[in-house]
Amino acid sequence: MLTKKFKAPAKINLCLHILGRLENGYHELAMAMQRVDLCDDIGITLGGPSGVRVVCPEIQLAEGEENIVAQAAKLFFQETHIDLGVNIVINKRIPVAAGLGGGSSDAATVLLGLNELLELDLDDKQLLGMGSRLGADVPFFIFQQPAWATGIGTELKPLPVLPNVAYLLVNPGIAVSTADVYQSLQLTKGGELANLPRFSVVTRGDLCAALHNDLESVTLQQFSLIAEIKQQLLDQGALGALMSGSGATVFGVYPDFAAASKAASELLVEKDWLVCPVRPV
Repeated sequence: MLTKKFKAPAKINLCLHILGRLENGYHELAMAMQRVDLCDDIGITLGGPSGVRVVCPEIQLAEGEENIVAQAAKLFFQETHIDLGVNIVINKRIPVAAGLGGGSSDAATVLLGLNELLELDLDDKQLLGMGSRLGADVPFFIFQQPAWATGIGTELKPLPVLPNVAYLLVNPGIAVSTADVYQSLQLTKGGELANLPRFSVVTRGDLCAALHNDLESVTLQQFSLIAEIKQQLLDQGALGALMSGSGATVFGVYPDFAAASKAASELLVEKDWLVCPVRPV
């Protein structure tokens, strides 16, 4: 039996533009994404009876095809023609259905972890191909660096070096369905990638000026609390604030980790929310 633990980081969307709806039902996107150091812990144990077993003490995982972590392990063994038993234990710290990509990160970490444990040296192209079959955000976590994502989110280019900041994540415990948000999105004529301002930031001010999320207005119709959280972060010294993904997590941009931690302490006195200062990865 061979066991190793891995970190699966959350992500935030620094900007998220919806360019249009594709014929296959997906949406064409343009996004800037950044990983942060709020992480799930993934324990992978190889050996034992053949098959994939996934356990998460904190939540009841979906069974069968809905379980993206099990899907990732099964796909990996299928593509590498390996018949082996694997036990995966997920200790969740990233909230579920929160716009932070926790499930996608867990799936990507399983692909990366199995590749490492089995010493297969699969290249990025092979792993990214597997990731794109699992979900639109999975390739980003395999990419392992800040990225500009286009297409359905799977076409990735590295971002220039971003300003040195810290973030404060605030999640009020509301689960938001990404599928429902996209279905509710009222699209006009599709946008064009060439007409978008380039995500080229040098200073903290540039970063905050670039913050944008087309999904915010949709989620706000259901949960006005998100607007209140954004305002509270700004009142607590955030240089900018934005909802991540389809929500309901909101993040504030702070000049350093100490400032984000101070704001977290003040918010925790008032609210029973997940309030977590984080550093970019």
